[in-house]
Amino acid sequence: MVQTILNRSQVPLDSRDLATCQQFFDKLRTDYGVARDSDEAERMASIIIELYRQGVRDPNHLQSMVEAARGLFETRQEAPAAG
Repeated sequence: MVQTILNRSQVPLDSRDLATCQQFFDKLRTDYGVARDSDEAERMASIIIELYRQGVRDPNHLQSMVEAARGLFETRQEAPAAG
């Protein structure tokens, strides 16, 4: 018989995991002033879930990783063309 080995990111989150992610999302969203229904909030939620699935559980570590990842996805205004 072949045994399948699942990594953490393949294991479904349970209700406690989702509640933890939701609390963290709500805190960061409030801290950053991000609207709940915005694209940025959606990106933050995705980042939080993925990091949590990968085993990041320490709130400080999770926050620093989300902050770093947010910088990659923030909408930036285009700089005026040099003339």
